[in-house]
Amino acid sequence: MKLLLLFLLVGLAGCARDQVVALTGEPAPVKTGVVASFPDSRAAMAMDPEQVRTECIEGRRLICGRVLKVSPDGLVVDSGYTDLLRPPLTQSWIMPGTVSASRNPAVLELKEPGAACIGLCFLTDIPKRPKAKVFDYVVIMGYPAGAFRYAAVPKVERTIRKFSAGLDTAVKLTLQTRETDSSKNARPSPPP
Repeated sequence: MKLLLLFLLVGLAGCARDQVVALTGEPAPVKTGVVASFPDSRAAMAMDPEQVRTECIEGRRLICGRVLKVSPDGLVVDSGYTDLLRPPLTQSWIMPGTVSASRNPAVLELKEPGAACIGLCFLTDIPKRPKAKVFDYVVIMGYPAGAFRYAAVPKVERTIRKFSAGLDTAVKLTLQTRETDSSKNARPSPPP
């Protein structure tokens, strides 16, 4: 019993030591702590799959637009046709090009999960059936997966956002992109 009382008093004394009150009119000492720093802590946090998964979920966008190009890796979509979200059309992820759809030029992309994506984007990891064709319309949730180089005209390339219809694929592609970016930045520059 005496031993238990001794541990309790030592524990309380330790707690009281951290909360010093200055009664002499002098400012109380500032509590400081030592933070362990690791050389690549920021890079390690950026490579955490759970953090990347959370970022992908928070960055998801509703891809609703016209297919401009079909490639083996995915689709280039001109997204922003928000009137495709009307009930009879939302039964499938793809609609034929004969559907009547227009784009509102005044609509802006909101920076919140699930908002409609506006502008050109590349969509990968799409469902296998039905097959998408050029000028069809798509409505599907996409998760950010990096960037894609798109050449609408030969010798004129631009970088557009890349989305994946599958969350796991988006996480994998994002981790691969960050890994290659960090390895490029980690290489020492050649001497002059």
